[in-house]
Amino acid sequence: MKDMNSEIKEYYELLIMNYELIDSYPFYVEPFHVDFTGRIFLGVLGNHMLNAAGNHSQKRGWGISALNETKHTWVISRLCIEMMEMPRQYEHCEVRTWVKSVMRYFTNRNFSIHRADGTPLGYARSVWAMIDLETRKPCDLLSLYDGDILNYVVPEEENICPIEGHGRFRFQDPKLVRTIDTYYSDVDINGHINSIKYIEHILDLFPRERFEKQSVRRFEIAYKAESYLGDRLSFYEQPVSDDETDIEVRKNEGEVVCHAKVYFK
Repeated sequence: MKDMNSEIKEYYELLIMNYELIDSYPFYVEPFHVDFTGRIFLGVLGNHMLNAAGNHSQKRGWGISALNETKHTWVISRLCIEMMEMPRQYEHCEVRTWVKSVMRYFTNRNFSIHRADGTPLGYARSVWAMIDLETRKPCDLLSLYDGDILNYVVPEEENICPIEGHGRFRFQDPKLVRTIDTYYSDVDINGHINSIKYIEHILDLFPRERFEKQSVRRFEIAYKAESYLGDRLSFYEQPVSDDETDIEVRKNEGEVVCHAKVYFK
């Protein structure tokens, strides 16, 4: 990664040039949002990022409330979070977010996480699709609202997100490590299991001792299918190295619903 001071300078320059394209979402790290090490839960941080994305879209006419009127909604397809340091209890922080690119069926959205003084703590990349609520199939983003979404793309040469993109998953013979039921609190506004809940359930697979000695450096997740209230989720683990583990999640012992990579440091 680049020198931290140059990172801060570049981001402030980027904000000045593209103040209409980038949003900042401030948040405060509450005591009930941290784990036993005093650092924010990754799931809570993920929710802050989704809130930032929702606010950014809402201000530009692409929010959930507007889309629901025409029977559309956003669903996240991939998310990759890489942290240099996790926000700590009582810290004031912010998430910045912007649209990196738009394709026919997907849009790439980036994030950066900062302390209140501008110090960067980490970055994230995500891929989103818009689906028809009745057919559950992806929609052509370039044809909706006459392609208005293209007006909110940050130019590539000014796009600063110095982490690698999404990796590939290659499962050989993953081992079943846990099966859980899904309940009311797992379901979101779209009627399926909340995307952040998968992150929480996956991190729950690791023992307390792991988090006492290490922290999550990078987390990748690729969503393959929807699951719903009452589905049973089975978690299959495949160690890659001492610091990297791949996870496959299946519903009802059949269809794969997501793949994930967890990197510790």
